[in-house]
Amino acid sequence: MLRFPSGAARAPLAAAAALVLSTPPHAQTAADAAGDSTLVLGSTTVNVTARALGPLPARSVFSSVDILGASLLQDQHVDYSWELLTRAPGVQVTQFKQGTDAGRFSFRGFNGEGRINAVKLLIDGIPSNDNAGGMPFLDAVFPLDIEAIEIVRGTNDARYGLHNIAGNANVRTRIGGNEGRASVTVGSFGTREVQLAKGLESGAWSQNYFIGWRDSDGYRDHADARKLALAGKWFYTGGDGDWRAGVIARHYRNRALESGYLTREQAETAPRSSPAYAQDDRGERDTTQLSAHVDGSLTPAWSWSTRLYTSHYENRRWVRFSASGVQQERYNDERQRGAIGTLTWRPTVSWAHEFTLEGGLDAQWQDNLGQRYRTVQRVRSSQFRDWDFDLNTRGGYLQAVIRPVPALKIVPALRLDRISGHLTDRLTGNAYDVHDYGLVRQPKISVAYTVSPQASVYANWGRSFQIGSGIDAYRTQTRNLSPSINDGWEAGLKFTPLAGLEGRVAYWEQRASGEVARVLGVDGLPDPGGLGNVGKTLRKGIDLQLQTRPTAGTTAWVAWSHQLARITEPDPSAPATRGQQIENVPRYLATAGMDWQALPQLKLSAWANAQGEYFLERTNTLGQAGGYALLNLGATWQLTPATSLNLQLKNVTDRHYVYAWYDSGSSGYSPGDGRSAYLSLDLRF
Repeated sequence: MLRFPSGAARAPLAAAAALVLSTPPHAQTAADAAGDSTLVLGSTTVNVTARALGPLPARSVFSSVDILGASLLQDQHVDYSWELLTRAPGVQVTQFKQGTDAGRFSFRGFNGEGRINAVKLLIDGIPSNDNAGGMPFLDAVFPLDIEAIEIVRGTNDARYGLHNIAGNANVRTRIGGNEGRASVTVGSFGTREVQLAKGLESGAWSQNYFIGWRDSDGYRDHADARKLALAGKWFYTGGDGDWRAGVIARHYRNRALESGYLTREQAETAPRSSPAYAQDDRGERDTTQLSAHVDGSLTPAWSWSTRLYTSHYENRRWVRFSASGVQQERYNDERQRGAIGTLTWRPTVSWAHEFTLEGGLDAQWQDNLGQRYRTVQRVRSSQFRDWDFDLNTRGGYLQAVIRPVPALKIVPALRLDRISGHLTDRLTGNAYDVHDYGLVRQPKISVAYTVSPQASVYANWGRSFQIGSGIDAYRTQTRNLSPSINDGWEAGLKFTPLAGLEGRVAYWEQRASGEVARVLGVDGLPDPGGLGNVGKTLRKGIDLQLQTRPTAGTTAWVAWSHQLARITEPDPSAPATRGQQIENVPRYLATAGMDWQALPQLKLSAWANAQGEYFLERTNTLGQAGGYALLNLGATWQLTPATSLNLQLKNVTDRHYVYAWYDSGSSGYSPGDGRSAYLSLDLRF
């Protein structure tokens, strides 16, 4: 069945929550609970405390920040790294499971469909979205190379502009050290994987290398995928450690077949099947990133940071979405060049306990090509898209952190962005300038107050923006479009009621003045451009998180997010959507888990994630799908100090679940993976 009875769907989460709430806390000093509202899951060697030099870390500035540490991520074995976010609180993971276009993550009432991509992705501080806001560069980072994932939810982060609609996520990889780690994995669905990471540090020089390879037949027929990732990082620290410069290079290659979308009936009766019409579907994806990083201090009070980068994303996909549709060849070739600079001033002042002022400038230049062809068995018959377009962004921000008294923190900020660009439709010969979005002003403010060593309250308000992607960013019609302005606010409480137990609860809202969504055109029709208006929208929700560390070897957590995404003032051409829910946004998201060091040589783990069902389209008349609750188990046996054996059982109860979509009169269902097992040999050297 595609739907779960409500009790059955929540049973794994309820059991995991009981583990958290029944775990006895350990002693903790009152000072440990005071401070910011960030929650950290897992352990990491990344310095997650406020640093004396360099740009302000997110956790010292913003409110709803979650950090997933290496211990929670590096032992996971997934087809794609966005699947790691199933362990993050309040995050929706959308699993297409279709070749190279396998899925993405989102939060704060936005979905991962691709119509609106609302999360700014960064890898080691480098912007890593494609033109539409998708996340193809994340595929290049395998779990063993990840040190931490830092998630900032909300509209109050002034550091980023484009795609930072609902927040951002920064993936930090391993830099420095002399440790080497290797992992060899075999498992269900013909899975074979090798990961190798090695650091070399001597004096002022550090080098880090990574290679990852994964080959899998996939849960469904015609779902084979083979991936290769390479990375190198070279850094030099000069002087007395007052500056550091380095280069990071990363390349990724994926060749994958597509299993195709099923009807609802087929998804129920034959979830592992692949329809005959999809037998010629497949994809080829290559990504490359090269970045230069320089950080330093000018004086004890002044520090600076600079990033220069170039990225290349190339994707060729042959896909047919339904038996009645036609196969398409979709080709994207996107090149990005960019620069980011920040200057931070931390003076000693007599009128405040702490004062920091930070300013930043950034720019990105995109040079993109988007082509689509009608094909038969991957042989072109006609072309219906040939876009050659550039999109340029320039932005800057100024923010301050003010502590007039030790218990009160105030963070006012202002960000400005300007967009320019030009598109040429090479099929028609027409050329278009980008909409005159003007100077996009985004004021923001955050406040936090420590009521006691056991509790702190916080609130924030901020403005972010959205523009069209692809042709929708350009003036193809006589009217000019303004950016969609997103105003959001949040109020929350972080608390430590008992030693060893901490939590956070928050209520949030976000309103969009004129949301636009991509028209995907799944049946092979060209995107009309400019007709993807959704209207005014309201998103709101409640986030609850609890976690405990009762002993040095035990961690448990549970998180629940209840959310609603609704159209308050629809596009005039779609009056039936007034007051209805936005498609593919579940009403709740939940995750829970526990790591227990049962014996000195044995660690046991259990984690679960769940989401509610969602409507498939904006009139809410075609029913719901997509709900699930999945339970996973793991065990790690330490054979020697340098060698361990890891067993993971995923979807232990073999729950049936699907990803479902509806677009332009067509719908499709992609079943998720059934029960699976993976055995890994992990080495440290």
